[in-house]
Amino acid sequence: MTDEYLNIRQMGDRYEVTARTLRFYEAKELLSPIREGQKRLFTRRDQARLKLILRGKRFGFALEEIRQLLDLYDMGDQQKTQLGATYETGKGHLETLKARHGELGEAIKDLTAQLDWAEKELTTL
Repeated sequence: MTDEYLNIRQMGDRYEVTARTLRFYEAKELLSPIREGQKRLFTRRDQARLKLILRGKRFGFALEEIRQLLDLYDMGDQQKTQLGATYETGKGHLETLKARHGELGEAIKDLTAQLDWAEKELTTL
């Protein structure tokens, strides 16, 4: 098996995902491996798409958003449409992440204060 094609186990090992995840992404039409009976062979295109899927998930993109953005690759305009749509979607997600970051900072500060208080109370009991 060359690097051009990976079976499901190799794909899972390389990208640290389960076979179940890969089958799920296939069912959601995010990946389209070559099928030889029960065997799935993932091409370089599938590998590139999986990298983008995993990055999109890390950034908070919904799988449907990711699928729609990936589908724009074949528009024939040197990926201008895909890049523009990804940029706009990404800007929205960045704002969401920044807001969540601020909220998490406040929650961490509050929980730290509560734990400090509880620790002092426990030492006096």
